[in-house]
Order: sequence, then C-alpha cells, then structure tokens
Amino acid sequence: MARAGGEGEVVVSRGEDGTVHVTGGPVAASDFTRAVLDVAGAVLAWPVLGGAGLPTAEIHDVQRAQQWLWAVYGEQVAAAVHAGAVRELASVRVPAEPTPLAGSAARLGFGHWAARWWPASHLDGIPALQPDVLGLELAALTHTCQQLFDADDDQPDDCVAELIGDHEAALDALIQWWHSTPPSSDTARRLESVLRTVDDAADSSGLDGEALRHLRTALDRPRPDGTPVDAATLFARNDDYALAAGEPLVTGGRVIARGTGINDWRRYPPGFVDASETAVSWTARAHGARRQIEVEVVAHIAAPVAEVPLAAEVRVNDGPRSRVPLSRRVDVWSGRADLDLPAGETEPHIELGVLLPGFDPGPGSDSGAEREAIRALVRQRLAATATQLDPPNSPAQNGTSAPFLAEIAAATTDEDY
Repeated sequence: MARAGGEGEVVVSRGEDGTVHVTGGPVAASDFTRAVLDVAGAVLAWPVLGGAGLPTAEIHDVQRAQQWLWAVYGEQVAAAVHAGAVRELASVRVPAEPTPLAGSAARLGFGHWAARWWPASHLDGIPALQPDVLGLELAALTHTCQQLFDADDDQPDDCVAELIGDHEAALDALIQWWHSTPPSSDTARRLESVLRTVDDAADSSGLDGEALRHLRTALDRPRPDGTPVDAATLFARNDDYALAAGEPLVTGGRVIARGTGINDWRRYPPGFVDASETAVSWTARAHGARRQIEVEVVAHIAAPVAEVPLAAEVRVNDGPRSRVPLSRRVDVWSGRADLDLPAGETEPHIELGVLLPGFDPGPGSDSGAEREAIRALVRQRLAATATQLDPPNSPAQNGTSAPFLAEIAAATTDEDY
C-alpha cells in the first residue's frame, strides 16, 4: 500500500469492507495515545505522541463525509475518497491542503483526549485540569467545528448544548479571569474568544439561563479594568476527602513480599485512581498458617466514595486470576484476600492491577513506556505554559500546541501536588 510521504499528502485506500481510509501520518497503537473525534460519516484520529500531521480517517459513509472532507484535506483528497467509494481506485497518494478547520479539529480532538486521559497525579506532581473550564472551551471548539457534524445523532462529540449545560457554573469565574487579565495578553484574547463563542453557541442552540444572561451582559459592556486574580484561586477545588465506608486493613503478621502493580489507565474510568505508576501497591503477609494479600491504591481526587465496585486483579505464580474487592477510605482504595500459597513460599511472583468490572476491557500488553511518555508530554506542556512558551513536541498542528485555559489554570496553581 502507498504510504503518506509528508505533511502535504495523504494516502487514500479502500478496505475490503468498503470503508475508505485516509492516512495522514502515524497511527497510535494504544487508546490513550490517540486523540479521536466522531464526525459525520467517519472517525478522525491523531497521535498524541511524536510528530503529528493531518488526521487519519476511517470513513464509513462517504456521502455524509463529503461535507467536511474538502475543508479538512482539500478538494483532491475529497475526490480521491469518492473514487475509492465507487471502486475506481484501491490505494493512492494524494496531495493535501491543511486548512484552519483541520487545525481546529485537531485541537478539539486533543481537548477530548485531555478530558479522558490527562494523567493527574498527586504522587507524580501533575495537577488535574479543572473540568468545567475544559468543558466550556470544548463547547466553543465544537461550535467552531460544526462543519464536521450533521443532523444525525450518531456523533457523540457533537455536544455543544450538553457541554454548556454541564459546565456553565464556571462562566462567572471565566468572566472574572478575563476582566482581571491584561487585555493585551494571549490569555485575555483566548478567554474573550472562548466566552464569545460560547455565547454564540448558546444562542444557536436556544439555551438560556441566569449564567448565560450574565455572560451576554458582560460581553455587551465595555471591559472593565479588573483587579488581578489568581486563576487557581478562582477554580480552587475542595481537596478534602470524604470518608467512605471502607474497612481499614488489618496490620501485623509477617511480611512475605511487597511490591507495586500495573496501573493500566484503560481498565477504569477517568477520575478513579491516581495516574502514577506507583499508585497500586500490595503486601503479602503470613498470619500463622494463613497467607493474605493487602492491596492499596491511591485514589484520584475526584474518585467516587461509595457504591463503586472497584477491584484489584491478582495473579500468583502464573496461576488463575482472582479479584479482590476494593473500597475507598479517605484517599486510598483498599482490600485484602487470602492467598493460596505453600507455607514455605518466601518469594511469590505476584501480578496485580486495578479495574472496574463492567468497564474493564481486560488486561493488555504492558504500556508502561507509553504512559511515561504521556506524563513527559503533559509535564512539558505545563512547564511551557508556566513560562509562556510553546510546548515542545506539540501533539497536532495549527494551534494545538497553544495551551488550553484549563492548562493555564493548572500550570499556575499553588496546590501541593
């Protein structure tokens, strides 16, 4: 098959099932290294790590996709996709024309990636992104990218009204931040752009409410010279952990072995577990003739405190996998279970991971190196944001390297992570 040879070209090919593929660059292997958008008739994807170019597209309905293909890739690619759909070609390299819509789509895809996979961790010193701030910027970006979507209801990322409704509580704080920021700064311009686009999107969606009316009033009036405020203070979270009904672990006994488990982000929803590689730990103890494993998992700051069946999956000496129910107490998920070990066993080989039953896709290949690369990318973005530089290794082109407002707030936080 022909391969994409540069930023200005893509490969268009037809699969055996009739799906037409547009390959604009490397394809990421793991879920958490891909930024993805569901659009009209297709799915777009960008690699988060490494160099990025135009998106890769899997087009299952070429007729619907024609409304945006030319605006993302250019007319020659749109024509090649049509030819592939009617079986006039199998695979061809085609010149592409990167466009502003392609850049906005890449930024929107990265924003959805950040909402799902951002590796917030107290242990690793990576602050969480304020979800309401990120949600409102995603609403503005989605409105900007409306050409990617159509009236069918099979595009979950076409969710402007839902995003505004879910996150409008942050509008007043965003207005205060805008008013308190020097008007000539990039942050002030970005804040005003997001606020005006949210206002336009709300009007187009027929939304109303006190927060939105306040937004319209603020935008209609001359911008006042506000008192400088710390963005982190505006969006401060309540970091106190509520006590859950978890039973504390039994102490005592002779320690046989201890170690850390695998913290595979794909096996539980976002916001359940601290993203650090050392967040999952275990201790094997001997209580007389009885052998037990004690599991402790550091909870994410937003983790639910009750009625959540989070579990640890344990495998001893390459035997069958068993599950240990976990409950949250303060900032730790914990649980314990008996181990089937011979009395003389002193060096058991124990594999352990954390999962949410019903959500878990099952254990996959070890992706620790990719998780560490994601942490490195996030740290680079936050460091660059704090020093007002463009971050290195930007995950996509045409403006994706520019920080999101939620990243700016996180980079200036005084919280002790």
